[in-house]
Amino acid sequence: MDIRLRLLTEWVRQFPGFEQTNVEPVSGDASFRRYFRVSRIAANGMPESFIVMDAPPEHENCGPFVAIARHWHQHGVAVPDILQQDLAQGFLLIEDFGDQLMLGQLNGNTADTLYRGALSELIAIQQLSSPVDYPLPPYDTALLDREMALFPDWLLEQYLGLDLSNTERALLDTTFAILRESALAQPEVTVHRDYHSRNLLIRAGSDRPGVIDFQDAVTGPVTYDAASLLKDCYIEWPEEQVCQWLEVFREGSIQSGLHRADKETFRQWFELMGMQRHLKAAGIFARLALRDGKHGYLNDIPRTVGYLLTASSRQPALRHFHEWLSDTVMPEITHRIGPAPDREQ
Repeated sequence: MDIRLRLLTEWVRQFPGFEQTNVEPVSGDASFRRYFRVSRIAANGMPESFIVMDAPPEHENCGPFVAIARHWHQHGVAVPDILQQDLAQGFLLIEDFGDQLMLGQLNGNTADTLYRGALSELIAIQQLSSPVDYPLPPYDTALLDREMALFPDWLLEQYLGLDLSNTERALLDTTFAILRESALAQPEVTVHRDYHSRNLLIRAGSDRPGVIDFQDAVTGPVTYDAASLLKDCYIEWPEEQVCQWLEVFREGSIQSGLHRADKETFRQWFELMGMQRHLKAAGIFARLALRDGKHGYLNDIPRTVGYLLTASSRQPALRHFHEWLSDTVMPEITHRIGPAPDREQ
């Protein structure tokens, strides 16, 4: 048994009902956090399960998670309730939403209902203010640029081994400036920042998904989370279907007073915001493989860069970036990892 698991087990067994509980691993994620399931006998004599989060303090700060979870939970967003916490050790005992990730439940028959539920929950999140005890950081120029830089730093140079010329760096700088300008021009809302099918859980008896992994929330562009969800790095849908869901979201967010954008403007925001996110995500996937040994994420790079290729083809101002991506980057990705997978139908 590793030291942190021993400490976590001792910590959770101090609470009534958990004295003899077994600590069963559930999963890790793309960070240093780990999750375990524990159980106790409820007042009705039936077992009930909970999740223990292990977030090593030297790598993870649980403070934002706790502040955001309590604030969102109080305002009706389906995030896990927090039963116990020890921020010094990095342990949280929280509500268990089960194992039914939205990703695993998506198919041609379920997708429309699940996405509409997820978009409704997203609009509820976007209407919230910052927690009083934790003002959400801004999605500002520095953060947008830092995220986009992950693409050349980790994917192009460190993973693919490309030696970028001054011309290529200037091309990236121009592309990043266009994406940054569009993002900063959008109305600002509360942004989950990782709102996709692996961070939404299907809950029995509810159309609303359970929302997890929200500790990096910021205040930022109205289309960011919609791009995360509808241009998901882990599953892709036909263009016509994505446009329908985007319009559902646009109309719902207008009715909630979040913006007043027409269909064409909102679609342009969405397209460019998706590119910013996919630059970031492709770089992170390469970093997870190279730095953290999580090589499974490499398989998501072809799809993620495929989104970049499609979106840039629709932007006259990004024609040179699109051509370079098509002629130089994608062939290397296809050679090293494989082609982008086919869309779901």
